[in-house]
Amino acid sequence: MGIFDFFSKPTKPKTHLAEELSKTRQSFWGKLSKIVAGKSTVDSDVLDRLEELLIGSDVGVSTALKIIGAIEQRVARDKYLTTGELDQILQSETEQLLHIAPTPTKDTQGVAPPTRPHVILVVGVNGVGKTTTIGKLAAQFIGQGKTVILGAADTFRAAAVEQLTIWGNRIGASVVARAMQSDPSSVAHEAVQQSLRNNTDVVIIDTAGRLHTKVHLINELAKIKRTIQKCLPGAPQEVLLVLDGTNGQNAFLQAEAFTAAVAVTGIVVTKLDGTSKGGMVLGIADQFSIPIKYIGVGEKVEDLKPFDPHAFIASLFQKW
Repeated sequence: MGIFDFFSKPTKPKTHLAEELSKTRQSFWGKLSKIVAGKSTVDSDVLDRLEELLIGSDVGVSTALKIIGAIEQRVARDKYLTTGELDQILQSETEQLLHIAPTPTKDTQGVAPPTRPHVILVVGVNGVGKTTTIGKLAAQFIGQGKTVILGAADTFRAAAVEQLTIWGNRIGASVVARAMQSDPSSVAHEAVQQSLRNNTDVVIIDTAGRLHTKVHLINELAKIKRTIQKCLPGAPQEVLLVLDGTNGQNAFLQAEAFTAAVAVTGIVVTKLDGTSKGGMVLGIADQFSIPIKYIGVGEKVEDLKPFDPHAFIASLFQKW
């Protein structure tokens, strides 16, 4: 069972996704209209300017070249491509980049792990909205009648432990926390053990986001994961990497570091409502072949949304 299975349809009306992504929409697709203005067909000038626009929109060089290559193949095949068709092809090609099937999680014997507790390890650098994302995710689980334990394993920042504790008190989730500078893996161990005793549905474990040395990061996360697996073979069933949508190309460097440290199963991109750099979602999904599981488009609990590739791209291409 994946984490999407805990959700049902929202009951409150939501702002249209196109409005929440308006800054990215205006920045990229507004400039695209200028590229094709006065043009009836797609020529080399249009493709060159489109490539520059894609790279400048934080899609990434590799992903931008992949998109341009697909369009060039279409031009070579059909001999004639109108600027109106360019919009449709771009929408199709970018959506394909986002359709990545998640790899089923199994233990070392190849047997599917138990679904209770469902353990989620959350990683990411400090400041990307990691702890807030955990709080929102936990609140949504609890809203669906699930019991949740939060593990405050970022023991190097007092603010992280305090923030997670506040979230727990607010939403009714138990919080396992220890003194500052405690061994993070001990917090993870206690959280999982408490969940097993209480038959809790979900355990969400926060982790430190220090990147000053990659070796330390790898060792720490590996130790946490080993500790969890000793308590519950096959866990964690999900490892979510939280990235800040406003960071653009810096998010790629963070993704490189964390995917090297731990087997990330899904990505959460936060703060997409406040940035024009939403193109990084395409590059991250394409270059790391890891599903985007959630996007953050606001401050409310319900603004952490399960990611729908079709809805995301359709919103970006929606006309004013």
